[in-house]
Amino acid sequence: MPLQTFRYAACGGFNTTLDILIFFISYNFIFDKQVVHAGRIAISPHIAAFLLAFFITFPVGFYLSRYVVFTESNLRGRTQLTRYFLLVLACIALNYMFLKLFVEQFHIYPTISKILTTVVVVAFSYLTQKHYTFKTRVSQNTKTIKIHLPD
Repeated sequence: MPLQTFRYAACGGFNTTLDILIFFISYNFIFDKQVVHAGRIAISPHIAAFLLAFFITFPVGFYLSRYVVFTESNLRGRTQLTRYFLLVLACIALNYMFLKLFVEQFHIYPTISKILTTVVVVAFSYLTQKHYTFKTRVSQNTKTIKIHLPD
């Protein structure tokens, strides 16, 4: 297994575990499985738990990805953060859609739904981070010299 893949799995595993733990605690104990009323907006408890977990795991995930997993990326930090934020927006949309689908349509328990959703989102996230957010830009000043050796 390549070192980068191992680091992604370890950091991602930590952040995912943190995410699911925060989701479970907030859904069951903070929001007490009740609809959250924020002014005129009513938020279902599984979505409120997801949002709370997101606000904690977003910065943790970015720093782990930038400083532990994708250390060879030569993109500017601001570019990485912007791309990471766009990726996270896509992941939020995926999380929201899958949680709504699993909980409200398939009637799967919210924590199990969160785990199933996480599997899909993690695969999407890894591929996007590797090939977009933290990619290594090839220097235009680099020239390749080919040497042919006799057989």
